[in-house]
Amino acid sequence: MDAVETSLALAPPHADPAEARLMSRSIGRRILGQATGSTGFRIGLALVLILALAAALYPELSGIDPVKMDVRARLLPPLFLGDKWSWAHPLGTDQIGRDMLVRSLVGLRTSFLIGVASVALTLLIGCALGTVAGYFGGRTDTVVMRITDAQLSIPMIILAIAVLGVSRPTIPAIILVLGLSNWPVYARVMRSVVMAERGREYVCAAQVSGATHPRIILTLLVPLLLPPLLFTSVLDVARMMIFESTLGFLGLGVQPPTPTFGNIIADGRKYLLNAWWIATMPGLFLCLTLTSINLIGAAFERARNTIHGGA
Repeated sequence: MDAVETSLALAPPHADPAEARLMSRSIGRRILGQATGSTGFRIGLALVLILALAAALYPELSGIDPVKMDVRARLLPPLFLGDKWSWAHPLGTDQIGRDMLVRSLVGLRTSFLIGVASVALTLLIGCALGTVAGYFGGRTDTVVMRITDAQLSIPMIILAIAVLGVSRPTIPAIILVLGLSNWPVYARVMRSVVMAERGREYVCAAQVSGATHPRIILTLLVPLLLPPLLFTSVLDVARMMIFESTLGFLGLGVQPPTPTFGNIIADGRKYLLNAWWIATMPGLFLCLTLTSINLIGAAFERARNTIHGGA
C-alpha cells in the first residue's frame, strides 16, 4: 500500500496547480504504459477478457438453465473422462444433472461482480474519509482515525458472520460487508499522503487564489492520489473474490439455487471420490481468474518499482 507515497516521491512540489496535475498524469501514464507493455499484463488481460466474455455470453447463448435439474443426466463426466460423457455438457454435470460449465461461468460472473463492486465501494469510502481527515486535520482527523481504528479491530470474517448471519446474504449485502471491511487501509494511506501534500506550494497557491476546500480536494489532491491507488486496488479484486468464495463455502454467501464458486464447491465436496469434477471445475475457473488478475496487478507493481528506481 505504499504505491501512493512512491508515486508522489517522483513528483516534485510545484507552485502551479496545473503543472502539478500534469506531473501526476505523466507518472500515471508512465506506469500504465510500462505495465501494458509487459508480457504478464497482456496474458492476464487476455485471460480476464476471455473469461469475462464467456461468463457474460455463454450461459445466455447456450440456453441451459444453471439451476434446472435433469436427473437423467446426473453425474455425467467431462468430455475427456469416461465413456458416459455428453457433448451437451462438456465439463460434466453435478449430482442432480445441472451443467457444470454453465454453473461455473455464472459463478464467475457473480464472484467478479462482487469483487469489483466491493473494491469500488472500499475505494470510495476509504479515499473520501482519508482525504477529509488528512486535509482538515485536528478534531476531524481524530474522529475519523478513531473510527478507522475501531473498524480495523474487527476481523473481516467476524464482521461477515455478524452481518450476514442475521440477514439474508444477498449480493448487495455481501458487497456492503466486503466494502466496509477493507476501507480503513485506503483511508490511512490517503490520510498520510494528503497531510504531506496539503502544505505544498501548489495547494497554498490555490488557497491564496480563493479556491474552496472542496475544489482543492476534488481538482488537485484526488487526481494526484487516486491513480496509484487504482493500480494497487487491482490485486484487491482477487482478494475479495477469494473471500466471497470462502463465504459461499461456509454458507454465508449468495444462497442456492444461485450458483457461486463457494456453494458449488461446498456441494461437490461430498462427491470427491466418484464425481470430483463437481468441486474441481469451479475451483479451476476461480484459480484461472485469480491468476490472470494477479498478473495484471503484478505488472503494475513492477512498473511502479521500475519507474521509482529509475527516477
